[in-house]
Amino acid sequence: MHNLDTLLDQLRQPCVRDLAWTLLSPGLLNHGALPLRHPLAASRWWHEPPQLADWLRQQEHDSTALRQYLAQGSSRLGRYYERLWQFALHAAPDIEVLAANLPIRQGGHTLGELDLLLRDAEGCHHLELAIKLYLGPAEQAGEDAEHWLGPASEDRLGLKLSHLRNHQLPLSSSPAGQATLAHLGHGAPKAAGWLGGYLFYPCHIPCASPAVSAAEHLRGRWLRHSDWHRLEPQHNHWQPLPRQTWLAPARIEEQQRWPTERLMQWRQQLDEWAPAQLLVRLQPRDSGDWYERERVFLVNDHWPHAPLMRQSQ
Repeated sequence: MHNLDTLLDQLRQPCVRDLAWTLLSPGLLNHGALPLRHPLAASRWWHEPPQLADWLRQQEHDSTALRQYLAQGSSRLGRYYERLWQFALHAAPDIEVLAANLPIRQGGHTLGELDLLLRDAEGCHHLELAIKLYLGPAEQAGEDAEHWLGPASEDRLGLKLSHLRNHQLPLSSSPAGQATLAHLGHGAPKAAGWLGGYLFYPCHIPCASPAVSAAEHLRGRWLRHSDWHRLEPQHNHWQPLPRQTWLAPARIEEQQRWPTERLMQWRQQLDEWAPAQLLVRLQPRDSGDWYERERVFLVNDHWPHAPLMRQSQ
């Protein structure tokens, strides 16, 4: 595929950068974890990367359609990620999107929904998509997916895999799923998942990768508030990112860059129980922009037990 870093250097609009990152970034999981399939696997865009790169540069030139499409959906990060995929797959020259977020109901109850139903040269496919960020254990075995937690500590990589394997992927082949697809005139699809995102390793503490992870997965670090000094803020420029901008590596205009004083005030105002904050280390480029060179989750000193501890007080 086209080199993502090279392409991102040519793209400035945040939504187009997120689109490129969604389509080209490596997945989190290896193929032994569960059935996996990149949504573009059978597309000409996948086998002839320059065509995809040209299409992305066209979106950079005129992003009106993309911005209008995204504005019609939820601002939640997971839904935003799904909408980016949907926009691209509708535009792909050799893929037919049959349905998106298709509810499966039985007896008046909704059992779930199929993220994507598409047809390409390899047949009909039910795909489950997700964007995930997990933090590795500081004391437990990193190989175990159960020990990798979401920033809010409520989600676990092992739990997500179990939900995909036991509920989401089998949904299209369940009696209710088959009935829904037959009513729409579609046959039995092949079910697979695709997870994008980042795995964050403890800062300055050895931690093995989860056994289910892809070797090329994207990485970051995490540390607690009391270890802030380990980031050497006096020698580096760090800046927090809003949740809606957690996908593609940050590219920040000079006028958007936080001065050191603002970052210090921001840190001092963080509550003792503040939720996890994603920060990026920025470096200047000759173009005058600042580019992300590393990303780190800053968690409170009670993490991952803060929610339970706070409720007990």
